[in-house]
Amino acid sequence: MSEAAISLELRIGRTPTHQAIHHLMMDGLVSIMPRKGVMVRPISIDEAMEIIGVRLVTECYCARLAADRADDSELQRLRNILKSSEEAMEKRNVEQMMLLDREFHDVLARAAKNAVLADVLRNLHERSLRFWFISLRDADHHRNVLEQHRTIVKALQSRNPDAAEAAMRDHIMAFQRNVTRQV
Repeated sequence: MSEAAISLELRIGRTPTHQAIHHLMMDGLVSIMPRKGVMVRPISIDEAMEIIGVRLVTECYCARLAADRADDSELQRLRNILKSSEEAMEKRNVEQMMLLDREFHDVLARAAKNAVLADVLRNLHERSLRFWFISLRDADHHRNVLEQHRTIVKALQSRNPDAAEAAMRDHIMAFQRNVTRQV
């Protein structure tokens, strides 16, 4: 792909196109090949495992912090997301479920009250999105994720950092097993 072709097809200027492509490159989703254009990076199981490894460290720590620091409004927001996720799952609205999954992890990251950690986790989730599509091949994926999210929220509500960390670790490891099976 070329920046010019993308700009033309989307009917936007070259500057916003260039900035968007640069952002995608920084997120590791595309490579810029001089005089050849922009190439979407292929999905790599090695990259998936590296991302999951980093998520195990950062998100488990985040869950511990959130168990101590989440305020009532954040806990209520997480409960609301669970309810909306259940409704989206019943309707088989995959796009809505993906958005709610992203929102769940974003609220959880903010609940840890560490802005740098929240930025790191947001980037990891953006990079994990492609692998989320792979895990959709598992028919029980959405139901399992919802149950894992419920376990995380229960641990947060009980203000139990050990349980929150364990629940998050189980959630990430289930994602890893699912991606590994599907690739």
